[in-house]
Amino acid sequence: MRKLVFAAAIAACASMASAEYEAKWESLDSRPVPQWWQDAKFGIFIHWGPYAVPAYAPVAENGKFHWDGYSEWYQGFMLNGKKPFLDHHQKLYHDAPYGNFAAQFRAENFDAKAWAKLFRRAGAKYVVLTSKHHDGFALWPSPESPYYNAVAMGPGRDLAREYCDAMAAEGLKRGFYFSMLEYANPLYPAKRDGAAGEGALSIGEWNRRVNMPQLRELAEKYRADIIWPDGEWDYTSAEHGSEAFLAWLYNESPVKDTVVANDRWGKDCRGKHGGHYTTEYLLEGGDASGDSAVHPWEECRGIGSSFGYNRYETPDHYMSREKCVETLVNCVSRGGNLLLNVGPTADGRIPAIMQDRLLAMGRWLEVNGEAIYATVKWDEAPKGLKSVYFTRKGGDLYLISFLAGRAPLSVKTGAVKSVTVLGAPSAKVDWSVKDGVLTVVPPAFAAGECPCEFAPVLKIVR
Repeated sequence: MRKLVFAAAIAACASMASAEYEAKWESLDSRPVPQWWQDAKFGIFIHWGPYAVPAYAPVAENGKFHWDGYSEWYQGFMLNGKKPFLDHHQKLYHDAPYGNFAAQFRAENFDAKAWAKLFRRAGAKYVVLTSKHHDGFALWPSPESPYYNAVAMGPGRDLAREYCDAMAAEGLKRGFYFSMLEYANPLYPAKRDGAAGEGALSIGEWNRRVNMPQLRELAEKYRADIIWPDGEWDYTSAEHGSEAFLAWLYNESPVKDTVVANDRWGKDCRGKHGGHYTTEYLLEGGDASGDSAVHPWEECRGIGSSFGYNRYETPDHYMSREKCVETLVNCVSRGGNLLLNVGPTADGRIPAIMQDRLLAMGRWLEVNGEAIYATVKWDEAPKGLKSVYFTRKGGDLYLISFLAGRAPLSVKTGAVKSVTVLGAPSAKVDWSVKDGVLTVVPPAFAAGECPCEFAPVLKIVR
C-alpha cells in the first residue's frame, strides 16, 4: 500500500512539474485557454471612469465606426492636439485640467447588484471592467495610484470590490481591463506619439513599480478570472516583463488554474502570443489582428461607436436589437466570443438604450442559447452566405438565419434525422435531403407564436 501511495505522490509531483510554464512565449503559449471561457461565448465589457464626465467624442456623419469616436480617449486626444476635442473642452470647460473630472466622477447611483442582474438577464457569462484606463485613474485603492483612485477622490468607494462581489453573487465570471500606459503620468517612460518627459522612469522601472504590482493585486486581492491588458503598444513584451508575469500568473497565483489572459502584452503580441486573441470593431473595419480560424479569439466592441459613454451618440449610432444578436451569432459561428461593451454614465447608470439591447439579447438567448453556449465553429459551413450562420455541438448543427421571408435554404449536411425549431419543437418545418444536401424552408408563424423576436433557430440532428 505504501508503495502505491508513494508512486501516486511521485506521479502527482511529475504532473505538477510538467504543468509549470516557463517565462518564455514558447512555453506560455502552450497553456490552453480555459474551457469555461471557450464555452461562455458572450461577455460584457465596461468602460467607466472620469472620461464619463465630459462623455464626448465626435460622431460620424454616416453613423459608421471611426477611431476618433472613442470618448474614453478624451484626455489622450487632447494631448495629441485633436481639434474637435480641444474645441469642445474649451467651449464647456475652458482651461480646466482633465484631472478635475476625477472629482466630478462620483458614481452616486452606482448599484453593482443591479448591474450584475442586468448582465445575467442579458445571457452574458463573464464581465470585464476597466480597472484603470489610459488616464491612470484606478477604480480600486491601489498603492501605486495613491491619490488618483476611486477611494481617494470622486466616489470614495472601492468600485472594483463592489463589482467583484456583485458579479460573483450572480454566478458571473469577472475580470479586469488594465492599461499598461498612463499617457499623462510624468513617470511613464513615453508619451503617446511623442517622447518621454524629464524625470520619466525607464520602462523596466515603470513595470516594476506600477504595472506588475497592480496586475498582481488584481489577481491576488480581487481574484480576477480574466486579466485583459491594453495600451501595450509602446514597448515589446520583453520590455514590459510580460512573460515573467504570466509565468507567475499561470504557476503561482491563486487563480492559476482558471484565469484567462488576452494577447495584449506588448507590441509584438497581438494575434501571436498570450491567451485568447483579440479583435476590435473587426466587423466594422477595425482591428483584425486577432482574427483566427484556429485559435480562441474574442471581438470587443461597443453597442454604439464608443467604449466610454458618449452623450452625443443618437439611436442611429447604436446597433439595433437584431444587429446586437446577429453580431454575437456572427462571432460565435466563426469560433469567437463577443465582448460587448456598455459605457455607464458618471453617476453609475447604464443608459436605457444599452439596457434595452442587452435585455433583447437575453430574451433571444433564453430560447436559443443551446445554439450559442458551448458550441464550436462548423468547419464545413458554406461560404459566402450573407446573414445566415451555422454553429455545431457534437453532431448537431444549428442554422441561424436573419434573412426576411421564407426562401428555401440548401446546405450540404449529409444524412439528417430531424429538423426542429428551438423553443417551438412542435412547429412544422418543411425539409428534405437529396444526395446529402439539406433543403429547408423556414417555418411560418402566426402572430405571437414565434418563439423569439427575430431569427428563430433550426436544430439539425444528424
